Amino acid sequence: MQLRAKRCVWLAANDPNGVDILDPYILALLGLGGLVLLTAWLPMALETVPLSLPIVCIGIGAGAAALPGFETFAPRPENHIDLVMRLTEFLVVISLMGAGLKLDRPLGFRSWRLTWRLLGVAMPLTILCLALAAHWMLGVSAAAALLLAAALAPTDPVLASDIQVGPPDSGEEDEIRFALTSEAGLNDGLAFPFVFAAIAMSAVGPDDMPWFGTWVAVDLIWRIAAGVAVGYGAGRALAWLLFRMPHRAKLSQSGDGFVALGITCVAYALAELAHGYGFIAVFVAALALRAAERHHAYQRKLHDFAEELERVMMMLLLVGFGAAITGGSLFGGLTWAGVGFSVLVLFVVRPLIAWLGLAGTGLPAAERGIISFYGIRGIGSMYYLTYALQAGTFAEPATLWSTLAFTVLLSIVLHGTTVTPVMRWLDQKSGTGG
Repeated sequence: MQLRAKRCVWLAANDPNGVDILDPYILALLGLGGLVLLTAWLPMALETVPLSLPIVCIGIGAGAAALPGFETFAPRPENHIDLVMRLTEFLVVISLMGAGLKLDRPLGFRSWRLTWRLLGVAMPLTILCLALAAHWMLGVSAAAALLLAAALAPTDPVLASDIQVGPPDSGEEDEIRFALTSEAGLNDGLAFPFVFAAIAMSAVGPDDMPWFGTWVAVDLIWRIAAGVAVGYGAGRALAWLLFRMPHRAKLSQSGDGFVALGITCVAYALAELAHGYGFIAVFVAALALRAAERHHAYQRKLHDFAEELERVMMMLLLVGFGAAITGGSLFGGLTWAGVGFSVLVLFVVRPLIAWLGLAGTGLPAAERGIISFYGIRGIGSMYYLTYALQAGTFAEPATLWSTLAFTVLLSIVLHGTTVTPVMRWLDQKSGTGG
């Protein structure tokens, strides 16, 4: 035993790399490697059980932060708000690129009628109802109530992957999956005007309205139009480079899926430089790119890379989210009123208003109900909150953080545990399932 102990001491002292087996960096590499492998393999194992990858990631983070000695490493989002904002922003834009590329259905007024109903009717009414509920139930200011409502109104493109359409040309595009995918692709950008309204209100107050005219002209009209125009122009230009250049120079022949990352960054940055909504630009660019060569095999490569990058980023963020819950006091400002508000968001406001918004579309009641219920809240909500807290002046940040985080957690658990059996039942009912 003594010889073994002396040998271990000698190895540690004479290690040419000077590596300590308890080095936090080495442990972080081990943990990262294990998480990446789980991210790759777990979806296959979870296909037939009522559990989702996001739930597992949050559980891992929460469990790790609860271990003795690890609580000091638990992130506190309010102390790293700029980093959280940039990470969530990047993850959302990557997800939007993947969502746009996977849609087989060409853009059209009638063929996208469910999407227009969800965006033009359901989302504004949801924001109005949630803002009133937050002001009344949580006792926050009108600006903070509007911010919380705008952040929680959109269906998240990242966490809704289990109920989205399949990869390009896979044939997995029924009305439910299409409606939720297309809604998630556009409503993140369309919620931004209301976030800007909340920021303006936080500076001058709800009764002082000199900002309203500028908000309508710039935040509501110009930024949306610029996002659509830049996204369409960037998508068409990049599609020409990929598919229309002389044969030898066709970039699609490279087979490099990481081109999706370049397209995403270019479209987003150009829109932001034009003071447009980058989220809208990325999704529209993906639609334009797909429309240029709808059935080209390279579309699948671009989509697959975006989806893989999105999954890894999602895993890292949700592990951190779980750690912040148990070790970072993320729920420190949560009250019973906040819990009630979260329940109201997920069980009453979104389902009821989306159900009413889809009235007259001819959808069967079961499909209409599923679309209405599965408005998943997630990463996009976190981005909006961090963005607004840096740009505006809100007196209730702890309440906003805790209420939004609890709503996201409840949504992930509720929707993640029910989506697999519900969609399996629907597929079997329609004859498309096994």
